[in-house]
Amino acid sequence: MSKIMVVDDSKTVRSYHGAILGEIGIDIVEAENGMEALERSLDNDVSLYLVDVNMPVMDGYSFVLELRKQPKYKLTPVIMITTQAKESDKLEAYRVGANLFETKPIKPDQLKAYIEILLKR
Repeated sequence: MSKIMVVDDSKTVRSYHGAILGEIGIDIVEAENGMEALERSLDNDVSLYLVDVNMPVMDGYSFVLELRKQPKYKLTPVIMITTQAKESDKLEAYRVGANLFETKPIKPDQLKAYIEILLKR
């Protein structure tokens, strides 16, 4: 079964994404920042990441850079979902290794479609 990690410092956002993923039968792992996400990645087999940009301790860009250094997660899909809407934010997300970039709040049907495509379900 696929497991998705939701990395966001907002409990509300983690709950929102978790509810959408629950509707399509996906298990989730939550992390409040990039450092916690890296630590939880060691104990879990994550199939896809939903990552915010602005978080304490380690931001989303730094997290994705570090994640891509791990052979196990070098090709794991990452969707950055953030309030950052400038073109430079999107370019930075792709530069560090994200597969997709969306602004909050993402529509449930759109998120589900991305997951279906990226996980080839």
